[in-house]
Amino acid sequence: MKKFLPLHQINDASATIFFMINRALLRIKIIQILYSYYKGDGQSISLAEKELFFSIEKTYELYFHLLQFSVEITHYAANKIDARRNKLRPTDEDLHPNTRFIDNRFVSQLSGNKTLQEFLKENKTSWVNNQDAIKSIYELIVASESYADYMNAETSDYTADKDIWRKIYKKIILMNEEFSDSIEDQSIYWTDDLEIVISFIIKTIKRFDTENGVNQELLPMFKDDEDAEFASGLIKNALENETVYRKMIDQHTNNWELDRIAFMDIIIMQAALAEIMTFPTIPVNVTLNEYIEISKSFSTDKSATFINGVLDNIVKELKADNKLIKVVKI
Repeated sequence: MKKFLPLHQINDASATIFFMINRALLRIKIIQILYSYYKGDGQSISLAEKELFFSIEKTYELYFHLLQFSVEITHYAANKIDARRNKLRPTDEDLHPNTRFIDNRFVSQLSGNKTLQEFLKENKTSWVNNQDAIKSIYELIVASESYADYMNAETSDYTADKDIWRKIYKKIILMNEEFSDSIEDQSIYWTDDLEIVISFIIKTIKRFDTENGVNQELLPMFKDDEDAEFASGLIKNALENETVYRKMIDQHTNNWELDRIAFMDIIIMQAALAEIMTFPTIPVNVTLNEYIEISKSFSTDKSATFINGVLDNIVKELKADNKLIKVVKI
């Protein structure tokens, strides 16, 4: 399967209430599954749908896996302090270390979080076999300016404890290529998910409140059943009506033959047309904007302009022929 680039801007991820899987991410997952479907060995539509939801579940698993990473790093740091204290000839610094990092109140609250612990137990997610990643990131943390400022601050509070981890995820974990490779090695379903998942982890940290204790809510996978139905309906419609949508695309690409157009562009337009024709309550401009944004990261430099032009012409024709009806959702 093609190596996808990360999507740097998720359009509907800035709402006040957050959900791990939003429709922008669902569209990306569907594009990935469609690409795999056509480049694969001709699996059935039902199998493609199962693959889609398995991929979604794996992304949600990564959310918990990365949350647990902060706990694992803290444990690693605590073990290093214990080892220094138990040296044959410990120094005064070994015996009286700065424990602010391992005493972090956010991590302490997270480590006992009921939802996190239940998920990890049920899914058997662990960092046991990836100790190198923990060691590597810990060393980068200790060497960072953010860590030095945090450890040397005159005062310490819960806000500072949360803020240091937001910085660690954003400036160290996300930016480390070796860590990204490690995540991809752990699961092929986590390829290119790191950026979006970390963005939701940062939002999760921001929402943490010390008063919630171990019952602090984490992000649910879906907002409601509608999003799951959206994903299921979109991938099935895109595949079942492939011939119809490919014909529309072919008729509006002037003198371009389909085999001369970037295959990813065809996949993106096919998915966009499926959404336009299947979901009457989703405004056309919303659909077009979403898939044009996807094309900027998933296809060629000229794809966005090309896809916008083709889809715009198709929509105009559908409206002129009264084949496109949109309704306002109340």
